[in-house]
Amino acid sequence: MSVHKEVKKVTTHQLQEMKRRGEKIAMLTAYDYTMAKIIDHAGIDVILVGDSASNVMAGHETTLPITLDQMIYHASSVIRAIDRALVVVDLPFGSYQGNSKEALTSAIKIMKESGAHAVKLEGGREIKDSIERILSAGIPVMGHLGLTPQSIYKFGTYTVRAKEEEEAKRLLEDAKVLEESGCFALVLEKIPAKLATEVAKAITIPVIGIGAGGGVDGQVLVTHDMLGMTHEFSPRFLRRYLNLYESMTGAFQLYIKDVKSRDFPNEGEQY
Repeated sequence: MSVHKEVKKVTTHQLQEMKRRGEKIAMLTAYDYTMAKIIDHAGIDVILVGDSASNVMAGHETTLPITLDQMIYHASSVIRAIDRALVVVDLPFGSYQGNSKEALTSAIKIMKESGAHAVKLEGGREIKDSIERILSAGIPVMGHLGLTPQSIYKFGTYTVRAKEEEEAKRLLEDAKVLEESGCFALVLEKIPAKLATEVAKAITIPVIGIGAGGGVDGQVLVTHDMLGMTHEFSPRFLRRYLNLYESMTGAFQLYIKDVKSRDFPNEGEQY
């Protein structure tokens, strides 16, 4: 008789323990059932259902167009695949900014309808009320500072943030505000490595970086980028672990060739 081995689920508490122990946290994005199942099975700690689905899955230029219901669709698909990872879902643009009541409604809707474990919001002190309101409902919140893609039109560019002393000082203060507000972790995107290390040391919650150097508590990448499915996007921080763009193109072309030449299906591939 085989005994079913109970899988130990990753919790927000465990992530904080990992930081204390000095164990790095590995995080990747997923937007669909099949991919999430593979990533979870590989042993990832955190899966982010990112609003990057707007770019990767829907082909939009920015993350702004994706809706709350679309995020819930992606999150539900991911949740059905998960045995172990902590699943965090981005609150999309327009679902929480400037209105803490709406932020709470959005977060509750995501949690109820998708079964996700936590939400992520972009911004610092200006969304403090929203964070506290969401936390008051018992929903864990992950913060996000540095390059905040939902504010792209304000920045006007995707270049590195917080290079100037003033912005760096503000970012560090914002990180402390997010910690005090009760966030369980924080993503830092595209900021100087030295500043990111300083932030990770200054706060007790885990800091997960993307393009923020190795001195933080964990790393996150967009899965489609690290698998090399997207080939036109090559920022310095991206390490490609596969070149799926080429492998997949080769497979598709071979299939086309086999169909055209009547090689597929063969005798053994029919009833």
